[in-house]
Amino acid sequence: MSRFENKVALITGSSQGIGAACALRLAKDGCDIVLNGHKFDERGEKLIAEINEMGRKAAFVVADLSQANDAIRMVEEAVNQFGRLDILVNNAGVEKNADFWEVTEEDYDLVMNTNLKGVFFGIQSFVKYCRKNSVEGVVINMSSVHEEIVFPHFAAYCASKGGLKMLTRNLATELAPFNIRVNNVAPGAVSTPINQDLLNNKEELERVISNIPLRRMGRVEDVAGVVAFLASDDAAYVTGSTYFVDGGLTYHYEEQ
Repeated sequence: MSRFENKVALITGSSQGIGAACALRLAKDGCDIVLNGHKFDERGEKLIAEINEMGRKAAFVVADLSQANDAIRMVEEAVNQFGRLDILVNNAGVEKNADFWEVTEEDYDLVMNTNLKGVFFGIQSFVKYCRKNSVEGVVINMSSVHEEIVFPHFAAYCASKGGLKMLTRNLATELAPFNIRVNNVAPGAVSTPINQDLLNNKEELERVISNIPLRRMGRVEDVAGVVAFLASDDAAYVTGSTYFVDGGLTYHYEEQ
């Protein structure tokens, strides 16, 4: 019997990077997958083909997670795809680099709405489904080491991840009576498309790696492995926690 026999997972922002890695890992472990992104393109098509080759089913739901109504609809459509939903991985997120005094309301709203508001109402929709159908559920939020450590010039991003940290802890307690577990995964410096500028800047990359005790950037598979653990029954007694996947960065970090 596979780890996720007869289970369905929805992974937001899963066209590339960490989200795609999570989709492939959960599928490898037996999950049927609902992918999500702003648009369905060749990346989604490729992922669906890969998941189908593993013998699992896959679908794609287009939604803009900065819009609460889209987040709610996305969960409802995910349920409709395969008739059930067991695992919600809130991976979609954005960041904007700006001096604090230059941050615009538009950029602030985009970051907070995508990273916190959309997550809030997506979870709410999932919880309503679980309660209505008397099923257990697992929620995994993709946070960041910056729920804990400072990141100058990314104030809105840090605020959104700090809010997500508290939301996770609050919901873990409130939803425990329904056997719905809620945890955060907090990646550190990971080689993903969002970090392409860093990866292309050798001097800056060396500075970042010097702050990481394991002396390397993380891989998307490193994060996906922890997500798979938290989604599984191996983590049946884990809720309200943040799992740092950072090579030791968080408690070694020094702002330079």
